[in-house]
Amino acid sequence: MLKKVLVSQPRPAVIEKSPFYELSTKHKVEVDYKPLIKVVGVTLKEFRAQRIEILDHTAVIFTSRTTVDSFFKICEEARITVPESMKYICNTEAVALYLQKYIVYRKRKISFADGTFTNLLELIIKHKSENFLLALSEPHKPELPDTLTKLKISFDPVILARSVAADMSDVKMSDYDMVALYSPSDVKSIIGTFAVEQLPVVATFGESTLRAAIEAGMKVKASAPSPEAPSMAKALDLYIAKVRRGEDVAEVEIKVDDAKEEFIRTQQTKLAKRSRSRSVAEKK
Repeated sequence: MLKKVLVSQPRPAVIEKSPFYELSTKHKVEVDYKPLIKVVGVTLKEFRAQRIEILDHTAVIFTSRTTVDSFFKICEEARITVPESMKYICNTEAVALYLQKYIVYRKRKISFADGTFTNLLELIIKHKSENFLLALSEPHKPELPDTLTKLKISFDPVILARSVAADMSDVKMSDYDMVALYSPSDVKSIIGTFAVEQLPVVATFGESTLRAAIEAGMKVKASAPSPEAPSMAKALDLYIAKVRRGEDVAEVEIKVDDAKEEFIRTQQTKLAKRSRSRSVAEKK
């Protein structure tokens, strides 16, 4: 019987507003919260070692608020004045609005996607004439830089933050029937403290987390997002319901996102055609 779950997230300020509160009351499951990692900005020395010149770029791509903080901290310490003409491409509206902490929010300077990979890519392509600085955390998904390279978008990746393992000396893993992991860094952190054999079944959020967990030898029984489980809470809800019904739940497998791959191929073709058209026009 599944009675206790560990969620690798900070404890919500208001428990009753957490999606896991409904889960715990519905299934009579105890939910504990424990961040397995903490993200810290790089030092100015670490930034300079990457030999990246911020002012060589006309736009910055942000996918997290941590990299926003680190970017402007580095600029302040290095005495870099970011020009008013700099554009900012963000993966979500929340990240875009967070920029107000550092700059005046103007729509002509700041654009944001809906949180999906394809929408972010469409936004970048819309501004393809820019020379992008791609702000990343370490570790990070290779998907975006790999795709920008395929599409021949002008960009430079820069590591602005790093994930480090949190202290888990107070965690007794045998107390839990399931652990919910949100990032590859969560996977790395937990296997750095516990043997895989000591871990209960696992739920993961995101394709890269799922891949990391499977490669580490973990038993992944639930995964989000998916059409039937858009959130971690829903994935756990579905899994617990199956267990309570006595169903044998198979381990989750990695599936290729054919729609995403087709989207990337389509964009490659479009950009290649435009490039050829420009070349022909210039020759004339």
